[in-house]
Amino acid sequence: MGYRRGMSPHGEPFLPLSMSPQNRSLPDPSPPEKPGFLPVVHLGRMPYAPAYERQSLEVDRVIAQREASATTPAPNPPGLILLVEHDPVITVTRRGAAAAHVVATAAELAHAGVAVQETDRGGDVTYHGPGQLVAYPILDLNALGLRLHDYMRLLEGAIIRTCADFGVATHRDADATGVWTGWAREGEPDSRQAQAFGAKIAALGVRVRRWVSMHGLALNVTTNLDHFRLIVPCGLARPVTSLHAELGASCPAMNKVQQRLIHHLDGAARAAFDAAAARRATGAEH
Repeated sequence: MGYRRGMSPHGEPFLPLSMSPQNRSLPDPSPPEKPGFLPVVHLGRMPYAPAYERQSLEVDRVIAQREASATTPAPNPPGLILLVEHDPVITVTRRGAAAAHVVATAAELAHAGVAVQETDRGGDVTYHGPGQLVAYPILDLNALGLRLHDYMRLLEGAIIRTCADFGVATHRDADATGVWTGWAREGEPDSRQAQAFGAKIAALGVRVRRWVSMHGLALNVTTNLDHFRLIVPCGLARPVTSLHAELGASCPAMNKVQQRLIHHLDGAARAAFDAAAARRATGAEH
């Protein structure tokens, strides 16, 4: 899939995925680990374009698995999760105003060592880099009985529970997708006042192809928050934070955060899958 070349307000090009030097056919993946319901593949640190290519391959595999089992019950498991830390990169969607939210000049980006990459996920502009836990669930949402709104809330819920495991209270914002820290008053996590004082600790952006998800979530663990000054994150003039910024020396290691996030994503996907299977068994599928 190709993209048209875009330009930031400062004149530097956004590299389309189809023109990236890393964008090439990838070998068959090594067997993923399967700690629970969903297999998990740890990609390590990787530039954005080859990780996107890997996502596309896995989406094709999940679609093919669904079609091969069209006359049998939904496949188990209905997908997998890719985990990655990206090299420093700003990703810009096709949303009309997104390019204007890259506020750094080409010289400033080069000095920071941050690339700019077009993408086809939902949302606006965001930053990925080392110290940020990125999860790309490649899931058959039909098999899970989920539509897009429900799936986004599932991702947010897994992040909220992960942060809570390490003592960081977070919440949703009814007006802005993602996960936010900062309560204004104890016991009022959904109040407008609480939301107004929140800092974003995790961003979400997804795409669905034939009801198989790709892209996903990015949770700031020890991310270089200065790099968010190069953009207007998600098009919102609101602060960004990380587990390290919230916890200081008590911040958990990346592998610990990965374990808890996978635990919560896995459990939520399993619950959705079982609920959808029960509905199918009783003829109550919506």
